Amino acid sequence: MTLQLSASKRDVRGEKIRTKTILPAVVYGMGGAATSITLNQDEFVRLYKQAGEASLIDLSLDGKDEGKVLIHDIAYDPVSDEIIHVDLRRIDMNKTMTATVELRFVGEAPVIKEQGGTLMHNISEVEVKCLPKDLISHIDVDVSVLKTFDDLIKVKDLTVPGSVTITNPNAEDLVAKATPAMSEEEMKAMEEASKSAVDLSKIESAGKKKEDEEAAEAGAGEAAPAKKE
Repeated sequence: MTLQLSASKRDVRGEKIRTKTILPAVVYGMGGAATSITLNQDEFVRLYKQAGEASLIDLSLDGKDEGKVLIHDIAYDPVSDEIIHVDLRRIDMNKTMTATVELRFVGEAPVIKEQGGTLMHNISEVEVKCLPKDLISHIDVDVSVLKTFDDLIKVKDLTVPGSVTITNPNAEDLVAKATPAMSEEEMKAMEEASKSAVDLSKIESAGKKKEDEEAAEAGAGEAAPAKKE
């Protein structure tokens, strides 16, 4: 599948031209100068849902082929959570690159189906190293291998093409496992522990307040003038 994105150069600051349909961005990398550009907001959002951050995109800049790029970083508005700026990274197709690849958990864990429990995900993405032509958009994690609560899926168990190397996290790091459901006794014990938990900060605060009051009373007594007869 070929992913394409059109852009236009801009000469003004992003916040001055940002609208509901115009998205400011910058493209850089491969030793070239950073170029400020604008994207169509709706077009980019649709593309990002398909591409994520690990798919090569053909960038057209003012109608001219700009080569392959990756979505490198996205800034969001803290209130509306809408995309307000995008960084695109130029990719040299002849050089090894690194990229962040999403993990997609597929299948069903037999132990959870039979005994109940919860599937725990320790990580949701990994960093890979490969040539751009070998880049994969995601890695499937088949949880059907979790037949007991002792079974684990580690980074070294992930299936990737031979041309792709996972560089982070460590090969022995945990990706996923199944944990048993809590018994009624365990849940009750947890509730009781929560009820009987003592707020140490309140105790410390109360103790400090009492010390301050005692110190104030002592100071007032020492400062009182002697009564004349």
